[in-house]
Amino acid sequence: MLKIVDLFAGVGGLSYGFQEANYNVTVANEIDTDIAHAYSKNHKDTRMINEDITKLDVDTIFKEYRSKIDVVIGGPPCQGFSQKGSRKTINDERNFLFRYYFKVVEYLRPKYFLMENVPNLITTENGLFIKEIENIFNKNGYQITYNVLNAADFGVPQYRRRAFILGKHNAAPPELPKGNGIKTTAYDAISDLEYLASGEGEEVQEYRIEPLSNYQKMMRKNSVKLYNHVSTKHSKEAIEKLKLIPVGMGKEVLPPEMLTKSIYSGTWSRIVAEEPTVTITTRFDTPSSGRFTHYHLNRCITVREAARLQSFPDDFILYGPKSSQMKQVGNAVPPLLGKAIAEVILKDDNED
Repeated sequence: MLKIVDLFAGVGGLSYGFQEANYNVTVANEIDTDIAHAYSKNHKDTRMINEDITKLDVDTIFKEYRSKIDVVIGGPPCQGFSQKGSRKTINDERNFLFRYYFKVVEYLRPKYFLMENVPNLITTENGLFIKEIENIFNKNGYQITYNVLNAADFGVPQYRRRAFILGKHNAAPPELPKGNGIKTTAYDAISDLEYLASGEGEEVQEYRIEPLSNYQKMMRKNSVKLYNHVSTKHSKEAIEKLKLIPVGMGKEVLPPEMLTKSIYSGTWSRIVAEEPTVTITTRFDTPSSGRFTHYHLNRCITVREAARLQSFPDDFILYGPKSSQMKQVGNAVPPLLGKAIAEVILKDDNED
């Protein structure tokens, strides 16, 4: 069983995907206390290091794991990758989080590493960053491959594009997966949960409707109770506004006096039931934050519905304040996508 370290782990979407592919998630690091707690509740056999990654001494923390870890995974945030028009490099002090990720890989010397980030990482400044990443890892014996993957191509009921960089020590890495041809719609994902009105629901409750799709059966496989299915209590004005929006439509049907300025696309728009959803963010409880209004109910999606749309199974429970639960879900790598990449690595390792 291959052993992994997950840095910038969040609630553990990537960890869970690798775990489902039969990896041993040995160590994880997450700075946010509430999120680290939720991670530990769902990954009971993993050592969680709930610390600021910039203050950890690599040798002290990871000495016992040196030469014993097969894969390092994680998505280090990096300012320079997302800011256009300014030539920041991985040597910029503001990009120290990426440097820490590199230091752990350099210290542990795993056979593989997997880095996840925004698609701009590959394209910004005409590929400046990806070239520098390739250079720094090449100097330490790693060859890399990279691509932008869309979660919807892997059976996840959500259009979510992310860049993945896969490295292998002293050899060419396998190609990242292309998809499995499975398309899962929003209706496939959450239609068995479509009974709450605004402000209704409890953190723990009984299922009311039998599963209506194979995806729902998969999500409910190991769960006997329904968790995190609580609807936001919208204002009376918001509900009246939502009532004016037909199935499949959005703010384009609202009268001018009801329109408000917003930086988000899809604001005051319903999810399209017959398609995967747009990318789930950390503010899916608010109609003004994007296309997160239920496809026919007058409310936004719940934490559990968002988790379903990210491919977290129902026995993966989100803990802490609702704001933290939304952050846990919205920032995660969809487990089904993580599992697909994990299987590619596992196949390559077995062929060596």
